[in-house]
Amino acid sequence: MSTDQAVQGRVTATHGRHTTVEFADGSRRKCFTRGKKSGLAVGDQVMVALEGKSEGAIDAILPRRNIFYRSDASRSKQFAANIDQLLIVLAPEPDFSDDLTGRALAAAWSADIRPIIVLNKADLAAKLDTARARLAPLERLGVTILTLSARDADQVHRILDPILHQRSTLLLGQSGMGKSTLLNTLVPLALAPTQTHSEALGTGRHTTTATRSYALASGGDLIDSPGFQAFGLQHLSAQEIEHGFPEFAPAIEHCRFYNCTHRREPDCGVLAAIARGDIDSSRHELYLRILAENEAAQRY
Repeated sequence: MSTDQAVQGRVTATHGRHTTVEFADGSRRKCFTRGKKSGLAVGDQVMVALEGKSEGAIDAILPRRNIFYRSDASRSKQFAANIDQLLIVLAPEPDFSDDLTGRALAAAWSADIRPIIVLNKADLAAKLDTARARLAPLERLGVTILTLSARDADQVHRILDPILHQRSTLLLGQSGMGKSTLLNTLVPLALAPTQTHSEALGTGRHTTTATRSYALASGGDLIDSPGFQAFGLQHLSAQEIEHGFPEFAPAIEHCRFYNCTHRREPDCGVLAAIARGDIDSSRHELYLRILAENEAAQRY
């Protein structure tokens, strides 16, 4: 590969300012960015000025078709760019957060990324039905819910290989849900560290600290990301938040006001749909929380 020209590549790993870029010939280089902040995400297509035999300088990030990230008042976390779908890993134990799950779904839908939920630890039969019941409202929205045990390799490959084939998929989950175990089953060479969750706290410890893309034997790639215990969406506008709740769309057509916020306006189609039972009230409550958080952030 010549070192006198910029070459296009794809970011496959990020950890702070350390970035790995893979090129069309399969080679990889450790690359750095010019300037203080990189703004890079795994999945980004970049132009790299090659330096020496194994390094490079990233000169430009090419236009993205999407970017999935979270943000709050203090920081933002870019998970991945140019992805086809989001795989959210949940489990009956430790207890998963409906609020965090809903926020991840809103982030995906606002960016036109397909979300899929994997309900892991299917062997915990005593708690499985309760977890399924909690996810039923999301399934009614059209979210695919897949139940499996990440330790059962045959089951994992039978269920997930057709879904992951030739797609770029982001793997996301609260700590303790078995995300790293699922990654190791799908990509044994990943050797992702796992940690049994704390029975006392009902949570797990974060075992993934960097974001990295792994090629799948069946085609496509799987992007692993750090676990999370918060999911702010302060980068979204009011219209983007609304887009993150696709079940609102048919009802919005019946709102009297074009700029209706679906709080207490008269003749609001969304509020009427909630009263009829067509929209789950808990989903509307989540929408209102996200909207209020973002409006409060803009005032400070």
